[in-house]
Amino acid sequence: MVVVLGLFLLVPIGMAAWVSLLHWDGQSNPFTTAADFVGVRNYTDLLTQDGLDRTQFMTSVRNNLYYVLLVVPLQTVLALGLALAVNSRRVKGKGLLRTVFYFPSVTSSIAISTVFLFLFQGSGAVNALLKWAGIHGPRWFTDAHGLVWTVLGWFGLVDPDKPVGALASHGFLGLSWWDWLSGPSIAMCTIIILAVWTTSGTYMLMFLAALQDVPAELEEAALLDGANRRQSFRHVTLPAIRPVLFLVVTLGLIGTWQVFDAVYVMSQGAPPTPR
Repeated sequence: MVVVLGLFLLVPIGMAAWVSLLHWDGQSNPFTTAADFVGVRNYTDLLTQDGLDRTQFMTSVRNNLYYVLLVVPLQTVLALGLALAVNSRRVKGKGLLRTVFYFPSVTSSIAISTVFLFLFQGSGAVNALLKWAGIHGPRWFTDAHGLVWTVLGWFGLVDPDKPVGALASHGFLGLSWWDWLSGPSIAMCTIIILAVWTTSGTYMLMFLAALQDVPAELEEAALLDGANRRQSFRHVTLPAIRPVLFLVVTLGLIGTWQVFDAVYVMSQGAPPTPR
């Protein structure tokens, strides 16, 4: 195990760290004399010098932050809610419900991403349904406006195409505050829906196993002491499944920071910048 861990984890991390200290063209062998050692200059240039590289890097960091901050809580809460639902004694057809909830997790991510791409395209089923309801559907995968400014624009409070004031003139690490506070784009919201839907089933099974290990005597004792179901869940069930909750959040953080396939299939990285 130590050999496998070192070969496939520690060695690649060390190689990546070494390459980050080189002036490298990205194509030749970085472990030859063709790459010059520049130390931490790559990091200082990226964080201190204005330019396209820093803007693109910080844009990717901002997008990842929004994705992580939205997907992890949503999928955790949804998975726990589904687990509580199928664990209830009053629910019938638990086996069928577990299968239905878990099925998206075992389906190919590429296939599901392609289906979502057809559903949310301009002439897709989602926009057709919104049009039937009298709502003009957005350009899901080409609209780069942040959701915050888009929603405020619906009420006439701001113009998403014209950032104004101090938010546009001041910023942090190459991005204006207007960009930092814009929220996830419409395209990212679609990908977030996909991620939450396809991952909640797996985490539901983890929560379900934890809930079934909670002693029934503890819950019955809490109810006999006058606690309602909400209080029993908060003070008895939730502390009992805290290790599994920590595991689910950790796995969610790892998965969201490593996301690639769905983003690439549905938007090839990101919608174009509107300005």
